[in-house]
Amino acid sequence: MRSCHRKLANKNKFKNKNLFFFGVVSLLWFVFRTGTKPSRIVYPCQRAALANSSILVNAFVSLSLTAALTKTRKFFSKRGKALAILVIMACVVISSEQFWGSLRSAAVVDPNQEIQLVLEPRNATAFPASDIYVVNGRDYAHISELINLMASHGLSFYKTSANPDGLIARDDVVLIKINCQWAQRGGTNTDVLKELIQTIVDHPEGFVGEIVVADNGQVMGGMNFGNYNNAEDTSQSTQDVVNMFSPPYNVSTYEWRYIRTNRVYEYSEGDMTEGYVRNDTTDPETGFYVSYPKFKTQFGTYISFKHGIWNGTGYEKRLKVINLPVLKSHLDYGVTASLKNYMGVQSEGKFGDGGLSNGHFTVGNGSMGTLMVETGLPTLNILDAIWVNANPSPEGEELAGPETNYDEATRVNVLITSTDPVAVDYWAAKHVLVQAATLIGYNDTRMLDPDNTDKIGVNEEAFGVWLNLAKNEIAAGGYNVTTSESRMNVYVYPYSEFPEDTTPPAISLLSPENKTYPINDVPLTFTVNEAVSWIGYSLNGQANITITGNSTLFGLPDGLRYVVVYANDTVGNMGASSTVYFTVDTTPPNITSITQIPPSSNVLPEDEVKVNATVTDAISRVKQVILNYTNGNGTWIPVAMQNLQGNVWNATIPEFPYCTTVTYTITAEDNAGNTITTKEMGYEYQYHVISEFPHALILPLFIITTLVVIMKRRKPSSRGKMASNLF
Repeated sequence: MRSCHRKLANKNKFKNKNLFFFGVVSLLWFVFRTGTKPSRIVYPCQRAALANSSILVNAFVSLSLTAALTKTRKFFSKRGKALAILVIMACVVISSEQFWGSLRSAAVVDPNQEIQLVLEPRNATAFPASDIYVVNGRDYAHISELINLMASHGLSFYKTSANPDGLIARDDVVLIKINCQWAQRGGTNTDVLKELIQTIVDHPEGFVGEIVVADNGQVMGGMNFGNYNNAEDTSQSTQDVVNMFSPPYNVSTYEWRYIRTNRVYEYSEGDMTEGYVRNDTTDPETGFYVSYPKFKTQFGTYISFKHGIWNGTGYEKRLKVINLPVLKSHLDYGVTASLKNYMGVQSEGKFGDGGLSNGHFTVGNGSMGTLMVETGLPTLNILDAIWVNANPSPEGEELAGPETNYDEATRVNVLITSTDPVAVDYWAAKHVLVQAATLIGYNDTRMLDPDNTDKIGVNEEAFGVWLNLAKNEIAAGGYNVTTSESRMNVYVYPYSEFPEDTTPPAISLLSPENKTYPINDVPLTFTVNEAVSWIGYSLNGQANITITGNSTLFGLPDGLRYVVVYANDTVGNMGASSTVYFTVDTTPPNITSITQIPPSSNVLPEDEVKVNATVTDAISRVKQVILNYTNGNGTWIPVAMQNLQGNVWNATIPEFPYCTTVTYTITAEDNAGNTITTKEMGYEYQYHVISEFPHALILPLFIITTLVVIMKRRKPSSRGKMASNLF
């Protein structure tokens, strides 16, 4: 019996050591992985390590304690039994998930849930503005609702004979750029894809074109993930959806990853092979090798992603690209949305693994903006936000995208669309991802914030940095894109809190101002506090002139003017700005009647010369008159003329020595800044300083003096003759 007990004790001792060993290893992993970031305790692997260490270590303690107690007679006392039971119960409690959960902070992260977001509409207050359309909620997050919302605000999805400004024509080739790299919730939702294809083929004039669902899944992914697709029915793959429509429609898929290493040239250069066209040099701003696919569809259509449909002799502009990414966080670049989805357009595998380009290493420089500019912006960007990955690093580092398992995604039931890829990415990140991350328990959402420029939680570059660099690239290409919410109209459906609108638009007129303009073309700039359907202005009470935004009042004649700007919002409320009075004055003053005292022919060395001029300005009045004079030494001296009375202005030129030549001009300026000089009028005034005795008097005086002297000399001779005659 003792030997049996000894064997059992040895066996228990061995098990205890193994349990202790595994518990210590789990504890060491927990401590090492958590490091100085307590927020990592909520990571799945951290929770598992903590549970293992607590269970195994406590099991070791309880078994060892029990074994020790059995060796003493005191164990069999009531007090000993009670103590053993309490120790075992304490170990069980400490080992439980509930115990450790109670020690965590109140904001426990739980991404695997469905939440309702509060998304509010807004009206742009600056122009030009980008339009963003949002449908929110299980019952409304459908492509049909999104298309209806667009149409209700002036953007038609269908291009028809009655609506030539629509987006998709009946014979277009529509390329739907999805994300097929990741399974589960990391790829584009196939329910959304199905609704989009159905909307296209339901063209009111009958769809006779073609649809291609495409992506470069890089070194992974595909059009069929078996039972791990992103849909209500997770067995519904992209390929399944395409097969639902073909036949009768020409709908197919194409995975560009199979041609990503083939460098080819354009059809127009005689190259009919499939592959990627790549620029020979990198973009000077982003360092990116622009590349794009060129391929033949299942139905024989030759497509150049940049130039369109090749018909054998030229390109037809019938290719329409609909960008359909899934909205999620991204460990390298913060957020994946419209712009980042174009990573699957360029020729590259994951981080350079096979391919001709270098997109992964240049996203932080704004290269996706370069790619969009080079190949043309998508016809429409639709963000799939039915399920999103709203896990931001560093708190949710192990849950953050781009890979997103089912239990790492949050259902928010939102679809968002815009023709502006920058605006829609900014707004979706700020109002969908950040809000969702906060609601599921995260405190630090900077990684998802498009206004954040710190590399918090990302491996490569902050979302706010590269988004703005991409914006700059696209704007430099001549497109209106924005990251300013003041330039965004956001239409949300449904929005029950939005009251009936009976308030007219508020219009603030910034230019012209109540002042005088020395130009005939005056800028007309203003702001409106909401979306409008019509804008116009009235000048001097005349009929309204329709405009689309800030404008210029061209060719205004001189005189007093006044202007009012009007705007009609989308529900018919008409608003008006205040009346602004302003003056146009492009005519300089008039200078006449220039006189000087003494006159120019009689200026002596001791004379100051007083110059008078009559200066008039009928519109903005005279501001100042300047007399400029020089004595011939090259220096012009300005003297401000004083207004004597009425329109007469006066200034004094100081005395100059004999024989000095003085030249002077007069400059006049009005209050509008218009100037004129007498020299421009063809007049320049001059006088010469003469001596105190004019030259005209010198000769007569000389003659008179000479005669006097002669007469004086003759008088004594006469007396002498008389004397001689007497004697």
